[in-house]
Amino acid sequence: MLIRIVRMTFQPERTAEFLRIFQDSDALIRQMPGCLRLELWQDADQPNIYCTHSHWASAEALNAYRRSALFGQVWPATKALFAVPAQAFSVHQVSLPISQP
Repeated sequence: MLIRIVRMTFQPERTAEFLRIFQDSDALIRQMPGCLRLELWQDADQPNIYCTHSHWASAEALNAYRRSALFGQVWPATKALFAVPAQAFSVHQVSLPISQP
């Protein structure tokens, strides 16, 4: 499983536009093959900063979404609202053994 986090800083006056884009595309993204989870987070101190947190079955599934027509519509429309470029990274969850005292 691959976890993808994308941190986006929007022009403050354009956050409502982003929320409409996200609301309109949320269910469609969740239906993409390999999308296991999708959440939208808002920064607690800076209300124009949002993060998407998604889980994908594999890097291939994420890349297939990134090559899709849906992404081709959603990302350019979202990117046009940024105040600064987005920061995106993919991670894997780490499971450590429980240590005994």
